[in-house]
Amino acid sequence: MNTPVLFELSRPGRRGYRLPAWDVPKLDVQAVLPEALCADAPPALPELSEIDVTRHYQRLASKSFGVDLGFYPLGSCTMKYNPKVNEETARLSGFAEAHPLQDERTIQGSLKLMHMLITRLCSITGMTWGTLQSMAGAHGEFTGMKLFSAYFHSRGETGRRKLIVPSSSHGTNPASAHLSGFEVVEIPADRRGLVPLASLEPYLNDTLAGIMLTNPNTLGLFEEDILEIAKRIHQAGGLLYYDGANMNAVMGKSRPGDMGFDVIHLNLHKTFSTPHGGGGPGSGPVLVSSRLVPFLPVPDIVQDGETCRFSWDAPQSIGKVSGFYGNFGVLVRALTYILVMGSDGLTHASEMAVLNANYLMHHLKGLYDLPYDRVCKHEFVLSASSLKEDTGTTALDVAKGLIERGIHPPTVYFPLIVAEALMIEPTETETRETLDGFISAMKEIHDLSYGDPEKLKQAPMHTPVRRVDEVGAARNPKVCWNE
Repeated sequence: MNTPVLFELSRPGRRGYRLPAWDVPKLDVQAVLPEALCADAPPALPELSEIDVTRHYQRLASKSFGVDLGFYPLGSCTMKYNPKVNEETARLSGFAEAHPLQDERTIQGSLKLMHMLITRLCSITGMTWGTLQSMAGAHGEFTGMKLFSAYFHSRGETGRRKLIVPSSSHGTNPASAHLSGFEVVEIPADRRGLVPLASLEPYLNDTLAGIMLTNPNTLGLFEEDILEIAKRIHQAGGLLYYDGANMNAVMGKSRPGDMGFDVIHLNLHKTFSTPHGGGGPGSGPVLVSSRLVPFLPVPDIVQDGETCRFSWDAPQSIGKVSGFYGNFGVLVRALTYILVMGSDGLTHASEMAVLNANYLMHHLKGLYDLPYDRVCKHEFVLSASSLKEDTGTTALDVAKGLIERGIHPPTVYFPLIVAEALMIEPTETETRETLDGFISAMKEIHDLSYGDPEKLKQAPMHTPVRRVDEVGAARNPKVCWNE
């Protein structure tokens, strides 16, 4: 049964609160605001009792899916379980009730936390310093591209506008580069699923700004030639940008700074465990090598003895990239996670993420196509191409079949270089029993495709919402209630 919206539950005169009597002079709104901004009548809000509202949102919550309820192998998103101690720390009153405009002397704990987090992230990645202002991964990419521009402008090399973006990169990479004024040059992956060195040669000249790499890439494969790539890009005068969305595969094993990267963003809402279902919250710190430190956003966080302060003394800075200093609650969660795990724990997390991914890949590659049959890192990409050709079952049908079985589906149809892609990332927090259950579900869907494909195309049958017209919903969304 569909859950009615609040407007459908509304009854005239029903209230869930009682305000005290008005005891201050009433403001003549029309004397203060222009007539065009004054409403003729109060807003048409639903009228509800407290129990109406409570039950409505509890019903909605019971129909929602999250990593606390079940397996969430959403490739490229690292939907790992978020330890509850992270939540408890973020909700401490000194953190949760701080205001970004407070005097520095009254938020020393928060400033020290942010300074410590930057220091720890630099240690993990091998970078020199960074900023916590960026609110998400794509925002971090945009910030990184602005740092590229500032660096070349300071050197009078404004002709460096070409930016290499491999086809195995994240989809936001070319968008961030283009938005920042660079000319995007896409190069295809080779038969290994990696960046071919020969494809770089035509661009190694004084028009090259650099390269944006996701490593491991979106196929879950580590770029074996990364040191040679970095050498050739630097020799040509370019810079290297590291998309750190897949950092969960290599913590404690390899560092972008040691590979030769100049700028990196991290997704704290992936690798460092803040849950990010529904589009938020997020945080995309940007860390840089020494040559780019002068261009970092202001204010910087500086520690003088036992005191921390904001510093605006950076004449070459690209300026602010956020209204304040980042998504602070996510920063608290991330540092809590790092301190609780320790360096050995972070390394072990990556080891288990890689082990879990390879375990799933080994058991599923005989049922579904595996375009790149190699040891993967934290994720891998299957294809339903043969299944579609034989039975008409698509990657979308496989995803709907998993929903029917209480499992969140993997990412489908991405990366674009794999037809009928199923991008699977189990993360390190799942047990072998959960992984075996997923394998069984994928086998069941495979067998059903050959035995009764039409039944699979009707899935899901027993969920609050069945199949919807996704194209129609995207093109003609209903975003408001019409009485």
